[in-house]
Amino acid sequence: MTLQTERPQPAPAGGARRGPAWPAALAGVVAAAAALGAGELVGAFFAPSPGPVIGVANRVIDNAPTWFVELGKTVFGLANKPALILGTIIISLLLGAVLGLASRRNRSVGALGITASGLLGLLAVAVDPNGSVTAATIVTAAAVTAGVGILFRLLALTEPGQTGAEANRPGETVTDHPTSPAVSRRSFLNWAGATGVASAGAVVASRSIRSRTNVSTARSAVTLSPEADSRVTEILTDAATSDLADTPGLTPLVIPNDEFYLIDTALVKPQVDPTTWSMTVGGMVDREVTLTYEELLDRATTVAPVTLSCVSNEVGGDLVGNAVWQGVPLVELLDEAGVHPDATQIASRSVDGWTCGFPTAAAYDGRTALVAVAMNGEPLPVAHGFPARLVVSGLYGYVSATKWLSEIELTTLEDFDGYWIPRGWSKDGPVKTQSRIDTPRRRDRLQADTPVAIAGVAWAPNTGVSSVEVQIDDGEWKQAELGESLGVDAWRQWVLPWVPPAGQHTIRVRATDGSGYTQTSERATPAPSGATGWHEVTIEAA
Repeated sequence: MTLQTERPQPAPAGGARRGPAWPAALAGVVAAAAALGAGELVGAFFAPSPGPVIGVANRVIDNAPTWFVELGKTVFGLANKPALILGTIIISLLLGAVLGLASRRNRSVGALGITASGLLGLLAVAVDPNGSVTAATIVTAAAVTAGVGILFRLLALTEPGQTGAEANRPGETVTDHPTSPAVSRRSFLNWAGATGVASAGAVVASRSIRSRTNVSTARSAVTLSPEADSRVTEILTDAATSDLADTPGLTPLVIPNDEFYLIDTALVKPQVDPTTWSMTVGGMVDREVTLTYEELLDRATTVAPVTLSCVSNEVGGDLVGNAVWQGVPLVELLDEAGVHPDATQIASRSVDGWTCGFPTAAAYDGRTALVAVAMNGEPLPVAHGFPARLVVSGLYGYVSATKWLSEIELTTLEDFDGYWIPRGWSKDGPVKTQSRIDTPRRRDRLQADTPVAIAGVAWAPNTGVSSVEVQIDDGEWKQAELGESLGVDAWRQWVLPWVPPAGQHTIRVRATDGSGYTQTSERATPAPSGATGWHEVTIEAA
């Protein structure tokens, strides 16, 4: 009798023998995770240069079309930036799965795919305002090496018919007989699990390393002008003890720093060392002016309460806030530089590359316009622009409120568009006269025939709020009591006592500014130049 032996099958092109699909896909996912982890860990040593994830996400922010930006805000709201980071990671892992599957036939597909992804990350980091070609090259080399190495190792463990020696992990006893499926699968999963944990650990370690560049210590050592500090304390005390301060549910006259709204495009808040920071005023000027942080602090004695608002704020929304700002009047720096008569726009740039611009005339019309260094008696919080930012009364933030300021450039309205203008927002950004009902809130249930306070805030920067009126159930408009005024640039609290009868009621509010203009009832969405309309709430009394 002749013994028949099974002849080994030739391996597909590239040397890889095909096994089940899921291990190859998982191998690609783990390899992508390893690449990201290695890139983030190595990139942390080049801080403030971003790692590959933030570098790519930053480029998405820089180049995203208007519809994509609006979709992100609609779907995710204020969580759109974390969603973008998570989306970048998920797409990277899914691409890894695709490359893993493609590599079942040819290993070179996976290697080329990871290398191409690495080159994309290299470009993203290299062109970042805080990046460099050197950092990008080293980070990319680390990421590609880790990704390709792990992919090849895991794919080798998915191949059927390999010897035990091929499948053994470091430290295992080497065998020379063909491995069983159970042994191969266990080895593969052990390697995949260990790599996944190591990748996650690399990301955690990268965050720890980056935290060493945190400027909290430098910020806490800043000493503000004692004279200005005394004025700030006086304003904050007046605000805290104003007649309406104890009205339940009413927004404070001055918003604490940690409660002030946050809107910007920064995925990671820049950590700017004040000892090396400087800002310039240049462009269409007689002489370029450069100021260090210490020089700016010495001149930062102007204090002003100013209400800032985001153009994305809906009617009745909370993307608006009032704070006491301290800094140097912008007009002083412009006069020092000598602005050319034909310079019609003031453009500004952040250290992370964000830009905006507003008419030069706005700096000279008497409104508050500061290069600010402090907020509510403290050096600017990092999230709000430390070490310096622009604060311009009466203009939405997208055309004026540059945080982490690095440059002011005098140019023309025709020659420069800030970040949001090509994305469909209006070139001008005057803040609309608006009012909001803080209490009662929509759908509140009140006790009938029991006195309550209808209260809220109203703002009309540059002219101030002269009156606020409240309408209940289409009745006559009633004058509300106005709270203390901190100046025309700051919002005002208002209150109207009311005894609600049983039933459902609709409450509306409107404000009139210092010029005599009463806010319109016409509803408009925030895009492209700010929301309009009366805020209203419907409540139930029983």
